[in-house]
Amino acid sequence: MSDGLAARRAALTMVEAVLEHDRGLDECADATAGLEPRDRAFARLIALTVLRRLGQLDALTDLLLEKPPQGRTRRIRHVLRIGLAQLLFLETPAHAAVDASVELARGEGMAKLAGLVNAVLRRAVREKAALLSRQDAAHANTPAWLRDDWVGQFGEGLAQAIADAHLAEPPTDLTCPDRADDLAAELGGTRIGRDTVRLVRPGDVAALPGYDAGTWWVQDVAATLPVTVLGDVAGRRVIDLCAAPGGKTAQLAAAGATVTAVDRSKPRLARLRENMERLGRTVDIVAADATQWRPDEPADAVLLDAPCSATGTLRRHPEIAHRRGSADVQKLAALQRRLASAAIEMLKPGGILVAATCSLQSAEGPGFFNDVRALEGLEPLPIDRSDLPTELGDAVTPDGCLRTHPAMLRDQGGMDGFFVMRFRKRP
Repeated sequence: MSDGLAARRAALTMVEAVLEHDRGLDECADATAGLEPRDRAFARLIALTVLRRLGQLDALTDLLLEKPPQGRTRRIRHVLRIGLAQLLFLETPAHAAVDASVELARGEGMAKLAGLVNAVLRRAVREKAALLSRQDAAHANTPAWLRDDWVGQFGEGLAQAIADAHLAEPPTDLTCPDRADDLAAELGGTRIGRDTVRLVRPGDVAALPGYDAGTWWVQDVAATLPVTVLGDVAGRRVIDLCAAPGGKTAQLAAAGATVTAVDRSKPRLARLRENMERLGRTVDIVAADATQWRPDEPADAVLLDAPCSATGTLRRHPEIAHRRGSADVQKLAALQRRLASAAIEMLKPGGILVAATCSLQSAEGPGFFNDVRALEGLEPLPIDRSDLPTELGDAVTPDGCLRTHPAMLRDQGGMDGFFVMRFRKRP
């Protein structure tokens, strides 16, 4: 097998799993089993680039082909996507990308179409600048169901900036309570927020200093904010709903809270348990449907990280744009309302509810806030700029909620999209 072909074959498997079988990219780890670390990273980079740039790649494929592949030959489109992604966006040497794509087609039972692959990719090499100059990348790669919502919510300019931000490879954020400055110095990272160290292309994070010792965990800086706005939780009983994989659970435990982590997914809870063991954090873990489960006694605070479309994490999970739609958003919004109603029953009078979604969609942001505000027994507790790290104060909305998006901190690598709101249970 030629150099890099195994990685490209793994990338093909991952792209097909996402686009043909509706699997998440993180569910496709088996595709890279047995590969060297460098090849694993390359395969994932190719797959991520194809999914980030799918609109552009398909428009170019249609332009370069005399007629779209039909029937059983449709699979060749995936090979072309992989080849074009390398040529146009990953700066892979032309001969390597073309030759490997031709060999990939042959090795995957598409030998009769190998000549087509060769011709299309060689034309793309010759016409690269002209082909890309005709495209609006942000617009081409953002499905209408996303863009229409963003334009209506943020305006044309910010919607474009968000779409642009989704095309860049995101940095890796590590949450490190108490010694973030030391970790940043040790790893050559940048301090951001209160406890976050930001790294650019860190490689295998499990090989970084402090991983085995449980000094830090991976968590986008935006994902740290729901716990931040809970305030001082030391000595308080906090229920973390929909808790897996446990980044916010770890934050709460590190801050001195007595934490009950609830999630309905046993596999995800197994991952949370592993994470808590590595981090040396002790929490009570409950496998249950949070709409039905109730604690033995009311809590001082509830953190609800509600299931959502997760469009705020498109930088890291570009497949979401192709696996979700507006109907999914509406269905999930109904579940969010039920979970918020259940959370009220878990709180003691005067207790605090912080509800969050990692979504950029209006129904799961301002719409969710309006739904929760209408529930009996709660009063809004507006978030203030003083509740946040200085550089994130602009994320506070006029309603006293928190809205982050990928165009924020753009010069520092951006951040995920979250919507966070805070309430107090009436006495």
